[in-house]
Amino acid sequence: MRHPPSSTPLPALFGLGPVLSPDMHTLILCSYPGKEALESREYYAGTQNQFWMLMSAVLNTPLPDKPYEKRLETLLSHGIGLWDVISACQSRGPLKSVLQENRPDRFAFLQDNCPLLQKIGFNGQPAGEYAPLFQQAGYDTLILPSSSPSYSKQPIEKKLETWQQILRQ
Repeated sequence: MRHPPSSTPLPALFGLGPVLSPDMHTLILCSYPGKEALESREYYAGTQNQFWMLMSAVLNTPLPDKPYEKRLETLLSHGIGLWDVISACQSRGPLKSVLQENRPDRFAFLQDNCPLLQKIGFNGQPAGEYAPLFQQAGYDTLILPSSSPSYSKQPIEKKLETWQQILRQ
């Protein structure tokens, strides 16, 4: 695959909007949505991504077969929201090869709109790089093994051990 010369501006890509509620206690932050998620405008739309299977096990409720809006409603009913730690980037290749935004300016918004929020889980290491910033803002943080099999080779059972900590206070 040929990449544009470095002097050619890369197209800006914009992520998905937040899935939040004022009474949520936990937020799962992704780094940035994949191609399938961007195209469908649905978090974790990639067929190989294990997010919805992991959350099904964590919440003890079937999610993968539900329509997307029902999956989101279920998360929110359990006090869990979703958002991207990176809201915009520029990409050269098949994955997010150039993440340009380095300002997760979520703190004031979260404090104003989600006053019960206490815990933030970071889906994978790229998102987890922002954990210290959120800790400094007063949130409990948990870096989760990536729900993408491309980034975490752990079996889903092993991932689930960590993911189940989302609901522990």
